[in-house]
Amino acid sequence: MWDKSYLEKLSERNAKAQAGGGAARVEKQHSQGKLTARERLEILFDKGTFKEIGAMRLSQSIELPESKRIYGDGVVTGYGKINGRPVYACSQDFTVSGGSLGSAHAKKICHVMDLALDSMVPFISINDGGGARIEEGVSSLDGYSGIFARNTWASGVIPQISVILGPCAGGACYSPAITDFIFMTEKTSQMFITGPAVVKAVTAEVVTPDQLGGAGVHSSKSGVAHFVYKDDKECLEGVRNLLKYLPQSNTDKSVAQAGTIVDKSADIEEIIPDNFKRAYDVRDVLNCFADKDSFLEIQPEFAKNVVIGFIRLDGNVIGVVANQPKYLAGSLDVDASDKAARFVRFCDSFNIPILTLEDVPGYMPGTKQEHNGIIRHGAKLLFAYAEATVPRVTLILRKAYGGAYIAMNSKNLGADSVFALPIAQIAVMGAEGAVDILRRKEIAASAEPAKLREQYIAQYEEKYLNPYIAAGNGFIDEVIEPKSVRDRLVSAFENLKNKKKAVLWKKHGNIPL
Repeated sequence: MWDKSYLEKLSERNAKAQAGGGAARVEKQHSQGKLTARERLEILFDKGTFKEIGAMRLSQSIELPESKRIYGDGVVTGYGKINGRPVYACSQDFTVSGGSLGSAHAKKICHVMDLALDSMVPFISINDGGGARIEEGVSSLDGYSGIFARNTWASGVIPQISVILGPCAGGACYSPAITDFIFMTEKTSQMFITGPAVVKAVTAEVVTPDQLGGAGVHSSKSGVAHFVYKDDKECLEGVRNLLKYLPQSNTDKSVAQAGTIVDKSADIEEIIPDNFKRAYDVRDVLNCFADKDSFLEIQPEFAKNVVIGFIRLDGNVIGVVANQPKYLAGSLDVDASDKAARFVRFCDSFNIPILTLEDVPGYMPGTKQEHNGIIRHGAKLLFAYAEATVPRVTLILRKAYGGAYIAMNSKNLGADSVFALPIAQIAVMGAEGAVDILRRKEIAASAEPAKLREQYIAQYEEKYLNPYIAAGNGFIDEVIEPKSVRDRLVSAFENLKNKKKAVLWKKHGNIPL
């Protein structure tokens, strides 16, 4: 038998590692409405499956006082199962040196990132730290370099999710920015490159941390955050839910799940007005044919003129990009183009078929859009769709005008199937704009210009603004009744499920970033 001292020493060290920064700091963490690093992992992972790695790792920095050399070095790393599937994760411990990143801290994170990539499974990073550890100087900064590099190497290979459950400042922001999805909480999350004190010193602006980089800012203005929840628990449950829609890696496919099928496609006729000046909520259209309660919207508060997210059709995961007529008439602007393009590229990276619902009057006009680079940003969406090799189906609901029609997964951009409803209009522009250009002189010379203009508009609509010209030219595969929408979409994706598309060899394309 072993001497009891061996196990006693192990137990003592394990207890120290579990204690983190101590009871007082744990209590302070709780008082701020935040859970501890290990409590978060208990919620994130299936019960009893998380296994820690590196619990007794210590900083080797000679600059760090002995009192700050704490087992784990401010981050909990390991692996377990979420929804029954393996996942690697790290969780920063704010009770240890404010969760700041030192050399040992960074090496622990890099180690589990390497394991995730080698194992081809998702990686989740829970961020709650004050940035680089000042006492460790350039060694701390070097640690970030290793993390950023691994985020980049893993991009498009394994899903990467960042969960911001406290401060995430300075260089620490760039790891989440490279990952696929960012989660935040309403009151306890902040992300900013320079904090309020530096902003005040440099620009004289007085701003609170929440005003500068809180969840509200990043979910609605900057577009940095994809999901926002009330507190730590709800946020981590949201991560678990998202993972149900994602594959383990780019060599895998999302897991199909049996769901409740309620086909309300016939209701689409009641939802979409044939008066093109009237708006509607495209999410109501989605819910007519998607499996019941399967729609998971992403970035709902940012660039509201386009809707993105996941649905299930007959249990299979489909990525959706849809114009939203409720906002800016569904036109494409700088932010909407960025939002949609990045989502298309994510879906393509991870073998998720893409459904595009189109009702777009064009790109948003104006000096603000032009000066903000709508040419460059709009081109991202064209590039993303044209590059995508996954099954791609488009349904034109109503308007499909100009360059925006092309950008929304048109036939010659590479769409596999394009359907249109009978009220759809596919043209360079709407009737009013076209008539004002083509018939300007005749209208101006008329004794009744308003009446003549209306006549020309009616003629233009009758002759050009219907889906049958596009169908006759092969730009649309079928004009379909609303009641058949779900059936046609399900069958289209079913027949495309084994699609393989050869692409020219290249190191990578040069997307207009």
